[in-house]
Amino acid sequence: MMAFGKRKNRKKDSRPEAAAEQGPDSAEAGQEGAPEGLAAGAGSTPEAAGVPAAQEGSEGRTAQEKSSQGEPPRRKDPEGEAAQGKASQGQDAEEQDAEAAAVADRASQGPFDASERDEEGHYIDLGGLMVRPAPDVNIRIDVDQKRQNVVSVTFQHEGSSLQVQAFAAPKSRGLWPEIRTELAESIRSQSGVADVTDGPLGRQVTAKVPAALPNGGRGFKVARFVGVDGPRWFLRGVISGDAAVKERAARPLEDVFRSLVVVRGEQPMAPRDLLPLRVPQDAVARDAQEGEAGLDVPERGPEITQIG
Repeated sequence: MMAFGKRKNRKKDSRPEAAAEQGPDSAEAGQEGAPEGLAAGAGSTPEAAGVPAAQEGSEGRTAQEKSSQGEPPRRKDPEGEAAQGKASQGQDAEEQDAEAAAVADRASQGPFDASERDEEGHYIDLGGLMVRPAPDVNIRIDVDQKRQNVVSVTFQHEGSSLQVQAFAAPKSRGLWPEIRTELAESIRSQSGVADVTDGPLGRQVTAKVPAALPNGGRGFKVARFVGVDGPRWFLRGVISGDAAVKERAARPLEDVFRSLVVVRGEQPMAPRDLLPLRVPQDAVARDAQEGEAGLDVPERGPEITQIG
């Protein structure tokens, strides 16, 4: 029997680049909330762009002032600049190769578009997502209590979780390259650590966000952000718990992510709009206090839903 939890959440930002602004607890759970305008420059002054203005004294003098006082201006190193440019181009080429490989991999390994799904497979229809049940993996629906709409789906396995959301995307380009850059900048702006690396699902962002430990000390909570671009859609996942850092713990949840089917639909939608999700018609709600063996009861939200 597939267990299915319905979690009632406070209103949260559904933009795909939102991730870590709400604090360390939100980052671990994969909830939303990145500052707007993060990837763009904020203002025309050096201070507004995050660059300190020149200080008074010898360090703040211009090259012309230093030359007039007998100090030769610093010469440019064309060879060094050329080497830097080549290194940057090489890195960009590597990232483009990784993106191309991820797109080719998606078509054969998933996540899949609705036009590509296995017609003989059994799926749970959640509207914008179709989910294939997996052994020992519980499913929870995350609901915006204020708006009364489903905002994400969370899969739970042995203490680890994967939260997924699907978004509309342009026909001409994918969203993941720019979104992961915004995510990394958001995390770093909060004194966190963000590493962009290659993983089993393509390019990923591993985030370490400062957090309070149960004993009162300070530590980090870790979350791994994954994303895949499909035909006019983008699927984002946030992995937390042991699965964020341990390959063996991650494999069942990564398999779930690969098996998902995204239903974009034909209706016009703005890029980054959340694809609508719904509770299945055959779901049966019951009180969360009852619980059952092997079921992770969410801390917030009084309802648990079962399918099957």
